[in-house]
Amino acid sequence: MEVSVMANSAAVPEAVEPKKKSSVKYATTRAILASMACIILGYDFGVMSGVALYIKKDLKITDVQLEILMGIISVYSLLGSFAAGRTSDWFGRRCTVVIAAAIFFAGSLLMGFAVNYAMLMAGRFVAGVGAGYGIMIAPVYTAEISPASARGSLTSFPEAFINFGILLGYVSNYAFAGLPLYLGWRVMLGIGAVPSVLLGLMVLGMPESPRWLVMKGRLADARAVLEKITSNPEEAAARLADIKAAAGIPDDLDGDVVAVPKQQDSEETQVWKELIFCPTPTMRRILLAGLGLHFFQQASGVDSVILYSPRVFKSAGITDDSKLLGATCAVGVTKTLFILVAVFLVDRVGRRPLLLFSTCGVIVSLVGLGTGLTVVGNHPDAKVPWAVALCVVSILAYVSLFSLGLGPIAGGGVYNSEIFPLRVRALGFAFGVACNRVTSGVLSMTFLSLSKAITIGGSFFLYAGIAALAWAFFFTYLPETRGRTLEEVGRLFGEIDTGMEAEDAALKERTVELPRN
Repeated sequence: MEVSVMANSAAVPEAVEPKKKSSVKYATTRAILASMACIILGYDFGVMSGVALYIKKDLKITDVQLEILMGIISVYSLLGSFAAGRTSDWFGRRCTVVIAAAIFFAGSLLMGFAVNYAMLMAGRFVAGVGAGYGIMIAPVYTAEISPASARGSLTSFPEAFINFGILLGYVSNYAFAGLPLYLGWRVMLGIGAVPSVLLGLMVLGMPESPRWLVMKGRLADARAVLEKITSNPEEAAARLADIKAAAGIPDDLDGDVVAVPKQQDSEETQVWKELIFCPTPTMRRILLAGLGLHFFQQASGVDSVILYSPRVFKSAGITDDSKLLGATCAVGVTKTLFILVAVFLVDRVGRRPLLLFSTCGVIVSLVGLGTGLTVVGNHPDAKVPWAVALCVVSILAYVSLFSLGLGPIAGGGVYNSEIFPLRVRALGFAFGVACNRVTSGVLSMTFLSLSKAITIGGSFFLYAGIAALAWAFFFTYLPETRGRTLEEVGRLFGEIDTGMEAEDAALKERTVELPRN
């Protein structure tokens, strides 16, 4: 009998392990499908770096018009990110991915068939709204569908797909550079509709987020999804109980479909009140952490490097168009490779160590780039090989180190998708994306003017100073979240479970004052 019991107990881990691997595989494939929404923004950023060379020649536009065209999509995406926050709460995360694909598809076609600057700007507006939808919903959905043990890696996927999209944009520039001037840039922009079509088809294989299902009282559907992404039914039940508590559903309220307790105010009003108008100290700290991460990620100058890399390389002394686009492709390949390294490390090393190391490396790279560009700028009639080499190495080091931590953790969704409580997660992440896009737009639309005012080298010295402030903020303000469930992360910031509060209140109501002797 003892031998039989021991054999059975030894067999349990063997049975659980394949189920655990199967659940992580299921969550991984669904995270990949959702992250496809981020390719569309990455492609636009990558392709615009080369398209800008041809649009300026073909449409005869000024530098000011060009920098507005390049950066305005970030401002337009504000509308998409806020709309996606509300849409995802009303209609579900899955439906919002479809909307993102449809809008960007229309925008890509409009840009591809543009006959003048005004029509091109209209296409940028539509594409910007679609991009805002995509970059908001992909990290939120991925975080909500991921098991805690692999959430860091899986929520790195949106940033990885942005980088892959950037690489595709660079490759598109190189591949279609030989077409006639009037046709080449239009093909480069119009072909961006292809990923949108693929995304619309792939969404058919995505389940709805279990946390959204719980918010709508669909407990049976949520349980079915959780059983696919957890190791066993007991873990699924425990996760469901945590999510119910976070959503304010009493633990004893069970069934396939239940009525979610209504707040005194409307759901919309309650969310805005809790996050923006009357936040608790804990919620205020979470919001500041989310906004700070998004702001510093963009303020470190990444979009200036990506969008204007051909111009930066030209300032460094590389003047041939084919060599410029080739060097830009090298940037895309390097950036994509290192984001894959980040995906591998984020759940093994942790968020804080990667973020702090990455930001430190970004500071050094920006100082090197600023130094190289300043030396080249001070010797306009002579080539300074070491300075040119320093510029190229600094750019490659910058995109590598940025992709290792600052990209996926600060703005890519790893940390931001974890810290906001369930009831305000969509709106909180939308605010973070809005901060990200505003900062991106401001930097993108002012880089050329800033470079003329304080030199291109001075611009990167400025970005290095901002990155130093970012390091100090990350070091003093952000706790480690590795290995914790989404419901546990809130406790790191001092949040009290809604379910615990409800139980305390019920206990107080049942308490009967003892009679005095």
